[in-house]
Amino acid sequence: MTTTDQGLLSSPVDAIDADEQRRARAARTERIAKWALPVIMMVLVIAAWAWVVRANEIPHYILPGPDRVWGSLRDDWAMLIDAAYLTGRITLLALLLAVVGGAGLAIVFNQSKLLELSFYPYAVILQVTPVVSIAPLIFIYVDSKVAGMLLCAWLVAFFPVLSSTTLGLNSVDHNLRDLFRIYGATRWQRLRYLQLPSALPYFLGGLKIAGGLSLIGAVVAELVAGTGGIGSGLAFRIQEAGYRLNIARMFAALSLVAAMGVFIFAALSIFSHLLLRKWHESALKRDG
Repeated sequence: MTTTDQGLLSSPVDAIDADEQRRARAARTERIAKWALPVIMMVLVIAAWAWVVRANEIPHYILPGPDRVWGSLRDDWAMLIDAAYLTGRITLLALLLAVVGGAGLAIVFNQSKLLELSFYPYAVILQVTPVVSIAPLIFIYVDSKVAGMLLCAWLVAFFPVLSSTTLGLNSVDHNLRDLFRIYGATRWQRLRYLQLPSALPYFLGGLKIAGGLSLIGAVVAELVAGTGGIGSGLAFRIQEAGYRLNIARMFAALSLVAAMGVFIFAALSIFSHLLLRKWHESALKRDG
């Protein structure tokens, strides 16, 4: 065999190895950039913020610098963490109720077209009506402020779970549906072994949306309930700090709200990935 023939035979293998190395480098770079770029951008934004405050000599009661916000977060940590506990508890309870109520009602709607046609439009009405306009009425008729805040947060988070799960249950591949029918599967067997697994990605997508909305609902409910005798949530602390022109504390409390939202989204994303990583296209690794 000549040298030319050996080169022709080895060149495809070399090309495959080079392509695999390129993909490995690209994947490694993407993993690093996924965490490094947001951190770099945050550092740049904080540095620009500090520079603007110093260069323009902006009073701290108008725009505090990052150092003052960090100082307020450190000094008021005990008060802010207690407020964050209440807000987080309302958020998680509302999300849990939204999951149970939304997914459960979606299954009921899927099994009964009559119930879906009767009640689904009212779920849409609750969703499109701003919760800030409903909250004052809720606190008139609900004696417990905590229960009222929980109801407000639940109203916001409920519909994404309901609509996403309903869509997933109704989006089963018709060929698989026909196959189950041919083999004489019961309604319960079709629901358990076909519809629920098919609806899981849709449900998890709605769950990630509902996680953020439950936090928004809890904050809005706290703002409405803050003047009614319960003043320990993060939203109330933001409002209170604004009244006192303690803008640094406002930023500190707001940063905790943002951190809670990021944590909820990240936790639900990890949960979704763990459930889907071995079988669903949305979680499988794709070639570069």
